[in-house]
Amino acid sequence: MEGIKQKLQRGDIVLGTFLSLGNPITTEMIAQAGFDWVVIDLEHGMGDEQAALHQILSLKNSNTTAIVRVESHQKQRIHRVLDFGAGGIMCPRVDNSEDASLAISAMKYPPAGIRGVAKMIPAAGYGSDFDAYCQVTETDLLGIIQIETVNSLHHLDSIAAVEGVDVLFIGPSDLSMSLGIFGQTDHPVFIDALKAIIAAAQKAGKHTGILIADPAETQKYAALGIRCIACGTEAGFLMKGARTTVHTMRQAITTM
Repeated sequence: MEGIKQKLQRGDIVLGTFLSLGNPITTEMIAQAGFDWVVIDLEHGMGDEQAALHQILSLKNSNTTAIVRVESHQKQRIHRVLDFGAGGIMCPRVDNSEDASLAISAMKYPPAGIRGVAKMIPAAGYGSDFDAYCQVTETDLLGIIQIETVNSLHHLDSIAAVEGVDVLFIGPSDLSMSLGIFGQTDHPVFIDALKAIIAAAQKAGKHTGILIADPAETQKYAALGIRCIACGTEAGFLMKGARTTVHTMRQAITTM
């Protein structure tokens, strides 16, 4: 299966969403909706690593790439979910190139990195094709670094230059909060930061990503050169659908 890393290298726009419920059934449903990739969220989501394992396995036969957002760049958090079969890592709140290097190093086996080696893992067919999996990790795993703080804005070029960083991913809520303009993504200060992130990524030959709340904004950010676009969460889709259904039913009753 062609992964999103290859699609990004070709210049495609890849569409994703975040998963916060930690549920393999809703994960499978989201994949069937047609998303190119999903982020299994271990930073703010309700699932744990055990739940992430089942979510990753539920995507095994789909065309949707499983990215896991870990809680930190500690190697144990990263190589554990990679062993499960994650197609990439999203590392939050990276402030500088040192943080980025630690995250990427945890994704790679020695001598390129510091990832621990285990053969009896789901990612390697429980030991049946570990050599092939090692080759895949060099070419297919996606390294996503989140730009969410003012401090990270001062180190954009050095972060983007880290080998193995594929995507600089903009976290609008945290970044706007850090800038003192929470939620104001049309504010000139936020727009300047957005453009600086895109420019740093392009200069280094990397890609840019963002999480949006409204799918109607997809074209706006794609036109800026952002190629990795996520919208919403499965919890949000469920809540919105439920509220819409209840509202429609209540309206029907009041018009009787």
